[in-house]
Amino acid sequence: MTRYDRQIAVPGVGPEGQARLGAAQVLVVGAGGLGSAVIPALAAAGLGHLTIADPDRVSLSNLHRQTLYRAADIGQPKAPLAAARAAEINSDCRTRGLPLRLDPANAPALIAEADLVIDAADSFAVTYTLSDLCKAAGKPLVSASVLGRAGYAGAFCGTAPSVRAVFPDLPEQAASCASAGVLGPAVAALGAVQAQMALTLLIGLSPGPLGRLVTLDMARWHFGGFDFRNATEAPGFGFLAPAQIEPGDHLIDLRPAGSVATLPGARALGLDDLARWPIPPGRVVLCCSSGLRAWRGASVLAARGATRLALLADGQ
Repeated sequence: MTRYDRQIAVPGVGPEGQARLGAAQVLVVGAGGLGSAVIPALAAAGLGHLTIADPDRVSLSNLHRQTLYRAADIGQPKAPLAAARAAEINSDCRTRGLPLRLDPANAPALIAEADLVIDAADSFAVTYTLSDLCKAAGKPLVSASVLGRAGYAGAFCGTAPSVRAVFPDLPEQAASCASAGVLGPAVAALGAVQAQMALTLLIGLSPGPLGRLVTLDMARWHFGGFDFRNATEAPGFGFLAPAQIEPGDHLIDLRPAGSVATLPGARALGLDDLARWPIPPGRVVLCCSSGLRAWRGASVLAARGATRLALLADGQ
């Protein structure tokens, strides 16, 4: 008997599927609540290579939903801890923890190494950056988001439409776990859906989840979803990393009044100012912390005829 016998016995898996899983490489971006469900599931299943990227450290307010960590871990970087815990679960899984903030400059090399990418960061900027890059590289992306008691998980890119095809615009206002709250079981449930989608794709089970979105609402006790395989790709604004700013770019910092522009040479403006701001020649780069204000600002300028627009979310 081996540790994978019960998994191999599932119709469609077999020794061949298990071998495919053992040879696969996955990039998980985010080692928080979603990652705390995804990472152990993939390691336990016998994934061959697992890279985990997350810039954050464990905090006390994380522990109710980020079950990879303990009180003794508070203050420690999440990514190396998560990689170590995954290796403890299964030494067959070779792990790497990268304590870095994923951005459009460092993501391409990490995506190139992976057979599949999991977006567990719950960040607008990260989701759209991964979607754009995975779509261009032909790599599948399994993305999820959850707030309160509800959320979704979906399998995008590869041979399926991208995130932009399903979510062509951002919400009017941003919410986060800190502002809207979140219950741990809802996060764990959607992380488990992500892990199941990833295993299905890596093993080659049929039908696959590409082009499918699963919704979960634990406030109304409703599970749903829909097929988006025929969704049309939507244009949108791309994200940049600070290292990708070029000479001649016009930098606009859209953080609220009182905030200090963090980019050298950036001009601090409000969203209302953009309706009157003279559009210059060259590229305009709009910056904020999450990407939401930058997206809204780009929408204002695009409606006024600006065509060279890019976004930067620096997380400050």
